Amino acid sequence: MITTVNAQAVVSRPLRPNLVLAICCLSLLMVSMDATIVNVALPSIRHDLAASISGLQWVIDAYTMVVASLLMLAGSTADRFGRRRIFQTGMSLFMLGSLMCSLAPDVHRLIAFRVIQALGAAMLNPVAMSIIANTFTEPRARARAIGMWGAVVGISMALGPLIGGALTQSIGWRSIFWINLPIGAAAIVLAALYVPESKAPRARRVDPLGQLLVFTALATLTYAVIEGPRMHWASAAIAGLFATSALAVIGLLLYEPRRVDPLLDLRFFRSVPFSSAAAIAVCSFSAFAGFLFLNALYLQEVRGLSSFQTGLCTLPLALATMVCSPLSGRLVGARGTRPSLLLAGTAMALSGFMLTHLAADSALGLLMLAYVIFGIGFGLVNAPITHTAVSGMPKAQAGLAAAVASTSRQVGASLGVAVAGTMVGTRAAVGTSFAEATHVFWWLMVAVGLAVFVLGLVSSSGWAKASSRRVAQLLDDQAAPESGKRLPPSGGGA
Repeated sequence: MITTVNAQAVVSRPLRPNLVLAICCLSLLMVSMDATIVNVALPSIRHDLAASISGLQWVIDAYTMVVASLLMLAGSTADRFGRRRIFQTGMSLFMLGSLMCSLAPDVHRLIAFRVIQALGAAMLNPVAMSIIANTFTEPRARARAIGMWGAVVGISMALGPLIGGALTQSIGWRSIFWINLPIGAAAIVLAALYVPESKAPRARRVDPLGQLLVFTALATLTYAVIEGPRMHWASAAIAGLFATSALAVIGLLLYEPRRVDPLLDLRFFRSVPFSSAAAIAVCSFSAFAGFLFLNALYLQEVRGLSSFQTGLCTLPLALATMVCSPLSGRLVGARGTRPSLLLAGTAMALSGFMLTHLAADSALGLLMLAYVIFGIGFGLVNAPITHTAVSGMPKAQAGLAAAVASTSRQVGASLGVAVAGTMVGTRAAVGTSFAEATHVFWWLMVAVGLAVFVLGLVSSSGWAKASSRRVAQLLDDQAAPESGKRLPPSGGGA
């Protein structure tokens, strides 16, 4: 399925930065739209395949967990073998997974096919962002490009629920995966024609043990959170899963600094802005994923709305995100990350607070207002996360830095669905209504918004910026060793 062209023909084409940006945004449109489409279709999937709440959590989290585990490997692999090549391979695999999802006969195989989708998706977003970072080298131009990249998230959110709702209601939920096929095919052909191949000056070694530890930590943590209510929190199995996750994290902290080319370069986290960006990504995307998960179930299962009506109700959130994302990109380019992050944190906390009294008969106008405010916050937060992660690092490390930021997003999304479903499921199991059971998650979203606000202040301080400059200098110094010499180990941790 991968389209190839004569290398000389590609080299002879003049570079068109805006066209390269558009091609990369196609991948983000497809991957992001897939998430919102699937959320709207969850009630239909539940009824058609007789899936439980935990089964629906796995439909979402099998995807996000695998993506989160493999993003860093994909970023470094693209830096080694070629970013365009890995981009096209990932797109082909994502299309194959989408086709198989549309044919799934039961929820267990749907979850398995979502894993195949995830293998392809892991190769797309960090690689596309690395291509953008290497195409737009001037800081202001890069900030604007990242703002447009963030706007595509809003566009995908606007299209996803509407298209997904219409397809689910008229044809059936299986059709939501077909939309990926023409978009993916167009992206593959356009990338072959117009995206120049690029690699990092020095290829990174593969880190199989580090990859295994990352996957183990995320998989065992996610499984424990989702299956805790069913298997009982005090059971030996759940305790063992949490312990295994903790040991895998400790193993990463001890092992990775000793590698010449670690999968997770802990030196990045010596930069306060970079560490803050990772934490903000986890917080904001956990709120976003939990919000979408609970929103689809509430509107259809409690309010009795159709899948298309659910998409319409989600539209204000999507439009607010679409409008605020490019504005945030311009704001970051002109004033830095602090204004966007402070406004984002405030909006998320306010939206969560408005939903803490959600009931089965809550006014739709109040819900729409809460959705708009959350969309403003989510739209504002994307550009500063990506800008901080990529712009503070040398270009040679762009793929890995973008992958760490994207991994943080996916970790947040995976945990958000797991925590939201578990919180609501646990309270609903003792007789609490679904609407009332969601209150505890909305309070958690208030706390997340406040955390984003505080991190926005900390990450933009003079002390934080000085730490970023020190890390960039350290990476530059160790990325240019004398010819024929190995790089020294990466040091003693974060």
